[in-house]
Amino acid sequence: MPLEIVTVPCLRDNYAYLLRDGASGEVALVDAPEAGPIEAALGERGWSLDLILVTHHHGDHIDGVDALRAKYGRRVAGARADRHRLPRLDVELAGGDTIAVGESVAEIFEVPGHTVGHIAFWFAEAKALFSADSLMVMGCGRLFEGTPEQMWQTLSTLAALPDDTMVYSGHEYAESNVRFALSVDKGNVALETRAREIASMRQMGGATVPARLDLERVTNPFLRVPDAAFKARLGLEKLPDAQVFAEVRRRKDSF
Repeated sequence: MPLEIVTVPCLRDNYAYLLRDGASGEVALVDAPEAGPIEAALGERGWSLDLILVTHHHGDHIDGVDALRAKYGRRVAGARADRHRLPRLDVELAGGDTIAVGESVAEIFEVPGHTVGHIAFWFAEAKALFSADSLMVMGCGRLFEGTPEQMWQTLSTLAALPDDTMVYSGHEYAESNVRFALSVDKGNVALETRAREIASMRQMGGATVPARLDLERVTNPFLRVPDAAFKARLGLEKLPDAQVFAEVRRRKDSF
C-alpha cells in the first residue's frame, strides 16, 4: 500500500512532512520546525506519531522535536555525526543505512554542504526524497558549514536518482529561487515556462513543493551546472563543474 504524505506548513516558510505507511498505519514525521501545526495536522486525521526523522541541526527543523516526543513518547532518528547538536537520538543514522516506517523503507544519504551533518531520506518505492535544505526546489541551501565541493557532490548524488523522484525540500523558496535562475539562465525555455507556473501556483496560495527531479534538472540552476550551454551563458565553459557550482552559489548569495 502507498505511503501517504501530508505537507505541514510551519513558521514563516518551513515545511514538515507527515508520512503514513498504508500497510501498517505507522506515522513518521520529517523535521519539526514547531510542534503546534504538526499536532493539529495529526489531530485532524486521528493519527498518532511513531517516529521523528531529523535532517539537520538548525532550529527551524528541530525546535518542535522535544515537545512532540514528550506528547507522543516516540523515537527520534537523526545523523550519528551530528548527535552532539541534535535532540537526543534513539536511532543514529549514517549514509547507506535504512530506516522503516512500517513497510515503507528509506535509504539514508549523507548530504553535506548546508551543514556538515545533513542527511536526506529517500523512499524509493514511494518515489519521495526528503532533502530539506540540501537540494531545494529551484535551488540549494546556503553553505553555512560545508564546502562548494561537498555540496556539489551532494547535488550530483541526488540528481542521479530516478526522473520521477519527487523532491520534498524544507522551505517555500521557489519564487525567489526562480527569479535568480532567470538571471543566470536566460533563454532557457523550460525555465521560463516553469517561472510562469510557479507564479500562478503562489498567486493561488499553493505550495511549489514537491517537484519532480527531472524538471529540477532542466530548470534548477544548481543542477544545470554540467550543461555546456549553461556554462557558456555564464562565461565559465572551461571550468570544472565544482568551480562553476561555487560561482553560481556565490552569485545567488549576493543576488
